[in-house]
Amino acid sequence: MTATQGPSAGDGAGTPDTSSTTDTSAPGRDTVAEVVRQWRAVHPGLDTGPMEVIGRINRCAALFQQAEDAPLRRAGLTRPEFDLLGALRRTGHELTPSELARETFSSGAAVTKRLKQLTERGLVERRGDTRDRRVAHVRLTDEGRELVDGILPSQLAYENAVLSGLDDGELGDLAGLLGGLLAQLEGRLGALRA
Repeated sequence: MTATQGPSAGDGAGTPDTSSTTDTSAPGRDTVAEVVRQWRAVHPGLDTGPMEVIGRINRCAALFQQAEDAPLRRAGLTRPEFDLLGALRRTGHELTPSELARETFSSGAAVTKRLKQLTERGLVERRGDTRDRRVAHVRLTDEGRELVDGILPSQLAYENAVLSGLDDGELGDLAGLLGGLLAQLEGRLGALRA
């Protein structure tokens, strides 16, 4: 039984079926499978299907963050700092801090802090708005643009290595599934925030 099929009676004696779990003592284990197995033992009547998906997405994200991005680390950047620089580079124009917050899914306070650090490093510069003094416009400096363009190929190679266990078809399928999920979530959460 997979969790997406819902709970079952297992062996008929009230023991949940754990056939979709893996050996959690082996290297490269699926730790979420063990978590799901434990929850099924505690609450055999609950459908753990969502946990199998969301738990794995969260676990993958946490592992990616723990591994850190080696090319970024060598350049003295964090992923959130690179995301800000990348947003400025890929849009090709100045952005306000609030636009950067939306582009990078960050809070305004976090963007302000990161922009201060990046400004001190000479990677971005701010320009005041001529019509509204409360608004700032941020752009990459030449040094910031060179840094992003220099890091991006090695960062993509690093990310490719992280995903090397999947073939092109699996990567395409996964990207499509995650893209569909993301679009649904952004639509639902956007409607809730409106």
